[in-house]
Amino acid sequence: MLDLTERQRILQLPRLLGEIVGDQNEEITLLDNIEIIFDLGLRQDPLRLLQGLSRNKTVVAAWSGTIVEEFLTYAAPDHAEYRRYPIRDLLIVSSEGTI
Repeated sequence: MLDLTERQRILQLPRLLGEIVGDQNEEITLLDNIEIIFDLGLRQDPLRLLQGLSRNKTVVAAWSGTIVEEFLTYAAPDHAEYRRYPIRDLLIVSSEGTI
C-alpha cells in the first residue's frame, strides 16, 4: 500500500484485504495487528470491513479493545480513532469466554 496514493489506499484497501483473505486455502483466517484499518486517513469502518471479509469464510480478528456495557470499543473516547459498536450479531471470544 505504500506505493499507492492516499485516495488509492482508501479505494483499494477492501479489495487488497479481500485478496489476502481469499488467497488462504483455509476455511478460517486469523487476523492480528489490525490497527492499521483504524487509521483515519483510510476512511474505513473497521468492523464493516471485517464483516465483509467474513462473508465467504470465517475470519477471527484480534481486536485491541474492550467490551463495555454491551458495546465493543476501540481506543479511548477522546482518541481520534475511537470506535464503538453494539455487540449484537457478533461472536466474541475473550479470555473470560464466549460473549
